[in-house]
Amino acid sequence: MTGSPHGASGPAETTGSTGTVRTTLRSLARSTPAVVGLSLVALHVLLALLAPLLTSYSPTANDPGSALLGPGADHWAGTDAYGRDVVSRVLYGGRYALTVSFAATACAVALGTVVGCAAALRGGRLDDALMRVLDAILAIPPILALLVVVTVLGTGPAVIVLAVTVVYAPQVVRVVRAAALGVAPLDYVTAARARGERTVSILVREVLPNIAHVVSVEFAMRASWVVLLISSLSFLGFGANPPTPDWGLMVAENRTAMVVVPWATLTPIIALATLVVGLNLSADGLSRAWGVDRAKESS
Repeated sequence: MTGSPHGASGPAETTGSTGTVRTTLRSLARSTPAVVGLSLVALHVLLALLAPLLTSYSPTANDPGSALLGPGADHWAGTDAYGRDVVSRVLYGGRYALTVSFAATACAVALGTVVGCAAALRGGRLDDALMRVLDAILAIPPILALLVVVTVLGTGPAVIVLAVTVVYAPQVVRVVRAAALGVAPLDYVTAARARGERTVSILVREVLPNIAHVVSVEFAMRASWVVLLISSLSFLGFGANPPTPDWGLMVAENRTAMVVVPWATLTPIIALATLVVGLNLSADGLSRAWGVDRAKESS
């Protein structure tokens, strides 16, 4: 991968970027798993955006007179124990899952990218000390670390975003740092240092544009894990508070009545599974298109 020694953009660079985008799109189009994955993610985003138009039922209002109904013309997937329409809760649950999960992933990846790049550029004792601290943090299972954070700070979307950022940023640091270490010795970075440019300027103009593909793949992969982890938190009672439409919470609320109304439990499980599979397939397709070896980058 090449970079501009001055970090400037011009016609040649613009043409090269356009060519890279076209090559990536062609590679993705030739990959059936990538097409399936991106289609699943796009479908979930579309359903979440159109939720108010696709259902007229409130996702949170109780209707005891309609409790535990099976699938029918009025309620396509039936109702739960509180009389709430299952399809409505699943659609609005997609909004919650996408918003919180993608916000948390964006914060974790952004923080991890900045710290990883800075560690690779500065090197020395700071880099060594940071890696030892990260090794200690990564020894803690993610679900356990999340439970500790939400137990101390409480629940709610903001706390979940903060907890995921704290838990996953160290893992992003390792991957991004490995990618940045491959860019740091190159001529255009050395030239920028010789010109006396600050670390922030070198990071933004020289390093980040050349590891953007690694960061993008990392985002897609982390997003799938975050979606699953946040739903697991809600299932355990440490995530979304009732009556918030959340897939993990729906499974927890309806699992005892699965024999009576199985679709109240199966529908959110299917929604969660298809989103996670879609994100995983998308990440795999992007890594193949850009030639990113995640195992090598994280080592």
